Amino acid sequence: MNTNRIFKNLRNIAVISTIPFFANAQKANWQNLDLKTDSIFGIGTEKAYKELLKGKKSTKVIVAVNDGGVDAQHEDLKRIMWVNAKEVAGNGKDDDKNGYADDINGWNFIGGPKGSVDHETLELTRLVRRDMVRFANTTDANVAEKDKKDSEAFKVQRSDLEKQLGEANANLAGLTGFKNALDDVIKKIGKPNPSLEDITAFKPVTNADARIQEVLSDELKKGSFKDFYENQIVEGVKYYSEQANYNLNLDYNPRDVVGDDPNNSKEKFYGNNDVAGPDAMHGSHVAGIIAADRTNKLGIMGVADNVVIMGVRCTPNGDERDKDVANAVRYAVDNGAKVINMSFGKAYSWDKAIVNEAMKYAVSKDVLIVQAAGNENKDIDTENNYPNHKDLDDKTIASWITVGASGPKDDETLKASFSNFGKTQVDVFAPGVQIYSTVPGSKYKNLDGTSMASPVVAGLAGLIRSYYPKLTAAQVKEIIVKSVVKVNHNVSYKKGDADDAPKVSVPFSELSISGGIVNAYNALKLAATYEGKSAAK
Repeated sequence: MNTNRIFKNLRNIAVISTIPFFANAQKANWQNLDLKTDSIFGIGTEKAYKELLKGKKSTKVIVAVNDGGVDAQHEDLKRIMWVNAKEVAGNGKDDDKNGYADDINGWNFIGGPKGSVDHETLELTRLVRRDMVRFANTTDANVAEKDKKDSEAFKVQRSDLEKQLGEANANLAGLTGFKNALDDVIKKIGKPNPSLEDITAFKPVTNADARIQEVLSDELKKGSFKDFYENQIVEGVKYYSEQANYNLNLDYNPRDVVGDDPNNSKEKFYGNNDVAGPDAMHGSHVAGIIAADRTNKLGIMGVADNVVIMGVRCTPNGDERDKDVANAVRYAVDNGAKVINMSFGKAYSWDKAIVNEAMKYAVSKDVLIVQAAGNENKDIDTENNYPNHKDLDDKTIASWITVGASGPKDDETLKASFSNFGKTQVDVFAPGVQIYSTVPGSKYKNLDGTSMASPVVAGLAGLIRSYYPKLTAAQVKEIIVKSVVKVNHNVSYKKGDADDAPKVSVPFSELSISGGIVNAYNALKLAATYEGKSAAK
């Protein structure tokens, strides 16, 4: 059984980090450190503040976190939350006439009068459910010619769903059995949080005991029992249980709580003002990476020092709906966001066109889109990861950045093992391994994922737009891409999901358009030259 990173949250593009890269908490903000100064492949944020931004004035910028929810009361976030000054809190009225009553810190497009959606199906599940009705009475022999393409797609999708559901049930059974055996061993040892010495001294009674001892002996050399048990075993059981019971369950449909018509992509005015929702861990973590309060000497320091976070809830514990994604983008744009972070993605799309239109709208309003590339270790030049800009115009692509995840070491492990990549679809890489940031209840946690890399870049974009407000969204993207630290060596990663999948070694430059890691210091120096050119015109 592979216990390394058992739990992988594909919906949120985030994983619980158990990789012991650092020996002490001083490296908790490693994404902001500098390769030359600190020997860690961060983006040079602190160096930029010290050498380039000291004493320089900035303008406040709104960055929208389009995600699963943000804890607006977190000790490290509450000062930097966007507040809609045109609304009167709690009066139940749409004071600013934007269609959304009491939207003080943002809006929740997966909530309604009856509460908020927590778990949701995958888009794959929804597509199969829809087309099971459509093709219930058809066969290859009698399907209409005009429906053959859709019928073939349905068969492929149904097969994919059945495969994923089978794997989820098998993994749930296996991991539950492992947990039960593990609990039995811990009971025999008599210590709820055993050390490596305790595990070594344990005398196995059964073959299962011996297997547990073997696994724990390996895991406790890398971290604590508590971290392993909570982050891999408990979270793993939870993850596969949610897959089987919610994400891949054709009979599950939570949308009634919203009160909208989920199939009407043109519908805009629905939801509620609960920007946290039932599970704000992911969005809060993202928000902290972007802009956690740099003045309060608590927790961490975000990349940007003069941005405010707008919470726009559109992603549940399952796949986001295209309708909600489009409306979330439009809401952020209409309410003043200049950067939108989208740390989500999925393998199938219900209505890509409605999302495309929203992206074009954002670009027309000079808003920069920053998106996570995904966590499946796949080439998204050839494999679908939605949203994407494969069929969009050059103008839209010029204001949309897709981000892969990198690690802290400038060696063959630089590409995060889970990160998607693509020579034409991924623009840049940014730190996304063992990123320590804010989670609900004024707490902090390490997470891995391109979900964490994307807000590093969104924070950088907000930082540039704050100190150089005359630059356009397209210029900011160009600056970020041009100013990367180029990587001129190979990186290694597994080709495939199997435990015994072979490793491949490829030039890092082949994994993205830029071939490098974003760098705040370089970007801000370059931004100054762009501003100078604009002033000279």
